[in-house]
Amino acid sequence: MAEVGSRNFEKKLRCIFKSSPKAGISRVFALLTFAVQDCAMAYMIDLHCHSWYSGDGVSSPEAMIASAKKKGIHGLALTDHNTCDGFRHLLDKGLAREDGQPVDGFLVIPGVEVTTAEGHLLCLGVTLPNLKGTPAAQVCKLVHEQGGLAIPAHPYDMLRAGIKQSVLETLEMDGLEVFNAATTFKRFNRQAFEFARLHKLPMTAGSDAHHEAAVATAYTIFPTADFSVSGILGQIGKGIERNERYLTTRDAMRKTLNNWMRLRKKRVHGR
Repeated sequence: MAEVGSRNFEKKLRCIFKSSPKAGISRVFALLTFAVQDCAMAYMIDLHCHSWYSGDGVSSPEAMIASAKKKGIHGLALTDHNTCDGFRHLLDKGLAREDGQPVDGFLVIPGVEVTTAEGHLLCLGVTLPNLKGTPAAQVCKLVHEQGGLAIPAHPYDMLRAGIKQSVLETLEMDGLEVFNAATTFKRFNRQAFEFARLHKLPMTAGSDAHHEAAVATAYTIFPTADFSVSGILGQIGKGIERNERYLTTRDAMRKTLNNWMRLRKKRVHGR
């Protein structure tokens, strides 16, 4: 992709220098703009992943990264439930950076899936304390104060703590997860897509992987020349694409079993 972009850039430059002086500065500027856009790569990022730092996750953060690399995507957002300990672990291991730059060609975006009072909210580009039970509007405000993005996860899926439409309409959100590979019923994704379309919201996709095998089942595609946390997240409002594929039956059953075991553990210990 980089080589193609480079060739296109050279082609555009030739056009600029061959243009008549009468073409004017506006034409030259437009051609330069197109040339820079051609140089952007399409980065594939899974914006919704859980490690074993989530109560229902199975795999280590390192295993999640290894699986993502093997499948050919360029990065992931680690969005464990109500904790950023997994991201801090990756910082300690040198697999993520405080300055938001990739490590060995792979980008880890800090994040968390907060169980707000109204449902699950993906908070990207930030590290937060445990905000479980906090109103979604308040969490959105905190995220924005830190320069991050707030994106409701699997809305409409009430069986998995999705935020309902009446609440969505009140939130200052930066996009909507319109494709969740682990959704309970496919119609919930369709409803999310329609809401985002009507409200002209950026639309993201994520695997919601809780096991390394499910990473990159679905992901978001970012056409940008800035391969950093700020560059990727900044592209969400400018134009993104989605790769949409559902979890296999095996991965879906594994996730259901993990959820059941987590709930059973809570009942046994009275938590």
